[in-house]
Amino acid sequence: MMRCPPFKYVAPKSIAEAASALADHGPKAMVLAGGTDIVPNLKRRQFAPEALISLRNVRELRGVTLGSDGAAAIGPCSTLADLALDASIAKSWPGLSRAVGSVASPLIRATATLGGNLCVDTRCNYYNQNFEWRQSISFCMKAPSGTAITEPGHATCWVAPSSSRCWAVSSTDSGPMLMALGATVTLESKARGKREIPMTALYRDDGMDYIKRAPDEIVTAVRVPAPKGAKSTYWKLRRRGSFDFPVLSVAASVRFAKSGEVEDAHVVLGAVTSCPLEVQETALLLGKKLTDDAIAEFAEKASAHARPRRPQGNPRRRQGVARRSRPARHARGELPWLRKPSRQTASPSRPARSGASGSAAPRRSPSSTRLPWKSRWRSASAAAHSPSRCVRRDSSARWCWGSCSRKG
Repeated sequence: MMRCPPFKYVAPKSIAEAASALADHGPKAMVLAGGTDIVPNLKRRQFAPEALISLRNVRELRGVTLGSDGAAAIGPCSTLADLALDASIAKSWPGLSRAVGSVASPLIRATATLGGNLCVDTRCNYYNQNFEWRQSISFCMKAPSGTAITEPGHATCWVAPSSSRCWAVSSTDSGPMLMALGATVTLESKARGKREIPMTALYRDDGMDYIKRAPDEIVTAVRVPAPKGAKSTYWKLRRRGSFDFPVLSVAASVRFAKSGEVEDAHVVLGAVTSCPLEVQETALLLGKKLTDDAIAEFAEKASAHARPRRPQGNPRRRQGVARRSRPARHARGELPWLRKPSRQTASPSRPARSGASGSAAPRRSPSSTRLPWKSRWRSASAAAHSPSRCVRRDSSARWCWGSCSRKG
């Protein structure tokens, strides 16, 4: 089992105490909120701080306060689960409710915080591995000696070996949505005091030095302006149906005129660069109604920001364009229904042996179904396993990935 390196634990009870403790310990101290990201990184030796400043006991950093103008002040130590279940947020900013509700799993959302998700580290397949794995490839540019740094190192970025920069991508879910909503964030430190900046100024496109928050600053507030009739939504593509970081995320906020035309629109892409990327092509939607043609034109332009680029007729690219059109269709009032694959209770039967008639029952191939490949694999391999015919070495295993049904 991987263990955390030794560190000093400090638990202040106020913002002033936390800022003072962070300043006293210098740049080798880190802020701890929910710990769902920093603790695994500590175990993998991606971080090695001398001190952790916990914000768990700072009560003034929690809760949601609604102003008389309809704006909201959200405490950065509010858990994602509380925000996802908050009725006022779901009513005024449904996109934010969807964004924080899509993070990881229910157990992690009960611990993870909004501020932690805003400041979550960038991710890379070569960086987010254990120490020994990364050591076997001589580490990478983001962590040339095992521990992450913010200054350019001498190691290689294995995503693009000839590149002079780190290409780790942004993995925050709440960041793109708050950018689309026009939110601001308040940072506080002992040396500089308070400063409030727009969410768009919080990030930079650098996989190593990805956030403009100084090492001695603490996120003390997140302010979301009143929706003023705008509709918001959030869509997320990930490898698994839950408990996963985004491969692509789209946050959208659209305000309509009484005539149905678009007055204001903001679309932000996540997980495509080292910071959330605001799409400038929303100008194509202004003054128009969200017709299918307008949405298709915008989605085609917006899809150019995602990498890697693929040929025009590639089905994966067409699927990506379709996914980017869903937020606009959702904001228009439609809710595209994602069909869930129906589960087959009965598995394909085995071919019957030749009887008196000399004919065999027709064999049903798993590919004959119209279910997704994962459901086809489940239905084909669940009951079609035969230890005597299985091609795996461990013939007592329950799953054979459909091999014995194909080898029949």
